[in-house]
Amino acid sequence: MASFSFSLTLYLSIFLLLLGIASAQLSTNFYSSSCPSALSIIQGAISSAISSEPRMGASLLRLHFHDCFVNGCDASVLLDDTSNFKGEKTAGPNSNSLRGYEVIDSIKTQLEKQCPGVVSCADILAVAARDSVVALGGTRWNVPLGRRDATTASFDAAESNLPSPFLDLAALISAFSNKGFTAQEMVVLSGGHTIGQARCLTFRTRLYDNTESIDSAFASSLKQNCPSSGGDDNLSPLDESAGTFDNTYFKNLVGKKGVLHSDQQLFGNGSTDSIVNSYSLDSGKFFTDFGKAMTKMGNLSPLTGSNGEIRTNCRKINGS
Repeated sequence: MASFSFSLTLYLSIFLLLLGIASAQLSTNFYSSSCPSALSIIQGAISSAISSEPRMGASLLRLHFHDCFVNGCDASVLLDDTSNFKGEKTAGPNSNSLRGYEVIDSIKTQLEKQCPGVVSCADILAVAARDSVVALGGTRWNVPLGRRDATTASFDAAESNLPSPFLDLAALISAFSNKGFTAQEMVVLSGGHTIGQARCLTFRTRLYDNTESIDSAFASSLKQNCPSSGGDDNLSPLDESAGTFDNTYFKNLVGKKGVLHSDQQLFGNGSTDSIVNSYSLDSGKFFTDFGKAMTKMGNLSPLTGSNGEIRTNCRKINGS
């Protein structure tokens, strides 16, 4: 009898565990009945925002990345500071750098009118990132949905978890490995820089101090907009076709034309040279692998089921 009781308890435990795992699964059709217009509303807003300012596409892609790498894809990056916690917006990697909050606010307002309390801010970030890449000529991937929103944020986690543009290759591999990514996935996700821009502050040292790994003519062209002092916020594109999502970023790395130190670390007698080479020669492979890696990133520790909440305002928790 005791053996039967133990077996029944074990069976129930396994069943509940599997049920919990199943309930935590994200689904590409999560809103198909609860808010069938959600994806079209987001896509329309992203298309409009990028038409007005093409740079916004890169900003929204980066916003999703900076959300997911800090305690998972839970929209904590969108929360303003409160008396109970210091948020992530003013952390070093984000302060005066992250953009696109107003675009997310606008989308959320539209969705709340159409489907009140249904679509999470975390899902908006994930879909906005995908739609931004597509709008700029890049690949499309299916975005699993069903994330819920965090009720807190972490300044300290944002300070420590987001990779710096000054990291060497080993540190980059380690930073991504800590989140479950391979070196290949780290390289392909870095390819998102193909639509980005960088502030002079983030690559000045590369231009004036660590010049051995940069094409001299390229460095001279960057110096025109990035003096040795001053002009910290002057922007330069991260590859030579920054308005288009393509594999030019990797071609530039092969030619020693990476803007950031962390970018050029991916190519130059290191363990990731062959990966960079392959993407520089095959844009189709880059597109396919980028979509897979973005799907994996979007699955970093999502809140599901009854965890978290569906914020009505992405900047603050409900009831505050």
